[in-house]
Amino acid sequence: MTPPESSDRRQRWTPRPRPAWVSRINEEGRVFDSRSVVPLDEASLLDHAVRNTGLEDFGEDDWREPFGILLRSIDEEADLNLMGRLTTRSDLLVHLEGRLQIIDWYKRHPEVEDEEIREPVFVTGLPRSGTTIMQEILGADPRSRTVRMWEAKYPCPPPRPEDPRPDSRVARADALATMQDRVTPEWAGMHKVGGDLPVECIEFTYASFLSDAFSASFQVPSYSSYVAAADPTPAFQWHRRVLKLLQSSWPTERWLLKGPTHIPYLPSLFDTYPDAKIVLMLRDPVKALASVVDVCGTLFWMRCDDPFSGDSYGHFLNADPVVANLERMIDWMETGTIPKDRIQPVRYLDFFADPEAELRALYDGLDIPLTPDALAAMQAYIAGKPKGKFGEHDYGTGEREIISADREKYRNFQEHFGVADEI
Repeated sequence: MTPPESSDRRQRWTPRPRPAWVSRINEEGRVFDSRSVVPLDEASLLDHAVRNTGLEDFGEDDWREPFGILLRSIDEEADLNLMGRLTTRSDLLVHLEGRLQIIDWYKRHPEVEDEEIREPVFVTGLPRSGTTIMQEILGADPRSRTVRMWEAKYPCPPPRPEDPRPDSRVARADALATMQDRVTPEWAGMHKVGGDLPVECIEFTYASFLSDAFSASFQVPSYSSYVAAADPTPAFQWHRRVLKLLQSSWPTERWLLKGPTHIPYLPSLFDTYPDAKIVLMLRDPVKALASVVDVCGTLFWMRCDDPFSGDSYGHFLNADPVVANLERMIDWMETGTIPKDRIQPVRYLDFFADPEAELRALYDGLDIPLTPDALAAMQAYIAGKPKGKFGEHDYGTGEREIISADREKYRNFQEHFGVADEI
């Protein structure tokens, strides 16, 4: 499938050389029938998840249709190399086994359903707009709790404050998560991952199998189109189920969550969490889009040899659908479809020009008391994490003609929120 002509940055994207050991694995993988050796069919995956856990109940059936579409799309469109098949099978088993364990935990502990998630704070915005660093900064406030990678991958049994530290699941999750750095070393400079680091909401909604995360992992344009048109309610219901589970053994004053992919689904987010509060990160969308293309190209390159062979994740990679999402968000805010007073815009450049003033304004807008201890902790985090600590993300922003064309498309969004040009 040839990407549309508007995807100029994707057509010009060039992958970095792979480590020699990864290239060698993929070369050997071409010698044998990797589909038979590393099967990704439904029967094999479900059978192994059941055998590995000793559990059989996957819960409601709303996950089965997207799961089947995902597997067909992977089989017909993803063109995975051997390394890609190995990591994909491993990931899918983790998601399926996690689902089995969560359903089982709820059956054995029905009181978990009575947990209430009150006024969760979501950091969102375009991908690569500063959502990660903002979650990390706000997460330094000791009153906030984020979901960590190990909790997302292995939430059962839910951790308790009195449990031994570190939990043995941290190292296990870290080894899996950092495999991305070993397969594509440049990834470490794009997005730092680790077993005990905060994660996006998509990391614990994988098991709903209705997630844009799969579209960003490999070329599955059919699945990507399905997700874009589907009702996202089951994914948000699973999201809430995981939070209730984690909260049941470790009460928290405030959940701090993050997900750039929430932007197209904000009405459903508020349907699930009517008292949610949103930190909306704002950054030059032309710069952000160029970075997203590089990030997604790298993610695809981890698993296949033709990263942009299709239009997977296209509604976050192409200017026209991204603009449509942003314009729709503005309309939702102005018409009352989503509560405008619960959305606090934060301009990236303004924030880092004067973090203290911006933090005070943000907490005031969210109607959350800002204690001296919380402010000091967040300021210390900012001071202790200089830009590029984990390596610089070096990417091209495209030719002048591309930048100018995209700039005009984003003009209304930038003027509405007062977002400055960065390139």
